Amino acid sequence: MLVLRTLRWGPAHGHGIATSIQRTSEDVLKIDHGSLYPALQRLQQQGWIEGEWGTSQNNRRAKFYRLTAAGRKQLTIESSNWERVARAIARIMNPAQQE
Repeated sequence: MLVLRTLRWGPAHGHGIATSIQRTSEDVLKIDHGSLYPALQRLQQQGWIEGEWGTSQNNRRAKFYRLTAAGRKQLTIESSNWERVARAIARIMNPAQQE
């Protein structure tokens, strides 16, 4: 879900995705590249993202990923599920606020 959300802002290469997630989460979430690249492969296989080779800002060859229409739809589903789970956890963690 975080990768899909990050790509909603536009195409990015793997390192850029990891950096964006870390920066946006104020260094709470750190994405290990050993986990990220297999996840990107799975997202491609699902048809939720597409990759294209290009040149990064530091003039290196990098694969840039972009969200597909199916990926946008999946992001909506995942976001809805996340909000439902987050509300449920909040009810458990703060039961006094629910009364």
